[in-house]
Amino acid sequence: MSGEHLLLVDDEDNLRSMLEAALRHNGFRVASVPTGRAALDAVAGADGDDGPDLVVLDVMLPDLDGFEVCRRLRSDGLRTPVLFLTARDGTEDKVRGLTLGGDDYLVKPFSLEELVARVHAVLRRAGLAREETSLLACADLEMDDDAHRVTRAGVDVSLSPTEYSLLRYLLLNQGRVVSKPQILDRVWQYDFGGDGGVVETYIGYLRRKVDTVEPRLIHTIRGVGYTLRHQST
Repeated sequence: MSGEHLLLVDDEDNLRSMLEAALRHNGFRVASVPTGRAALDAVAGADGDDGPDLVVLDVMLPDLDGFEVCRRLRSDGLRTPVLFLTARDGTEDKVRGLTLGGDDYLVKPFSLEELVARVHAVLRRAGLAREETSLLACADLEMDDDAHRVTRAGVDVSLSPTEYSLLRYLLLNQGRVVSKPQILDRVWQYDFGGDGGVVETYIGYLRRKVDTVEPRLIHTIRGVGYTLRHQST
């Protein structure tokens, strides 16, 4: 299933390429442009489902700044969510951006993990995140969300509420690598200030309950995060 469609607007070529690669790695479809006018053209020229689900918009652009781009989008009646990127951390700039119709405001420098987590959060608030199904499975691991039941190889697995939420998040993102900040944001609702050690602890709990047989499904990607997938040997 294709990920949500993002429009990335930044005039710094190297930064734009790096951010685009990171967002694609996390499952998004990304189009990128270097100027405000190009952003307006990209949004206005999109038809139906081809339009972006979210605009990741740098404030400091060479022609129209990000604030003006957002203002024009809203004036045209376009409600596409906007996540501002900026080096300006003054309260007045944040207030201006949000007043003009922006949905979030991320100050440079930021980590790629934080950007991805913010993108997910904005899409979730806008109701544009991937649809979630009540029946989830990976290999012989199955979760029936309606019945709140987990089985592995047909055997019931008893999980605490937090373990269940963590496993559900991993299943929903099956095959994708999710970082500790993303997990904290979704499972514990921490605003990036949480202790990543709690994630490691609960991953360990899950492994002892659902990964005691082959194939092992929960994998650690060192320096990046965790993924749940069936790896063929």
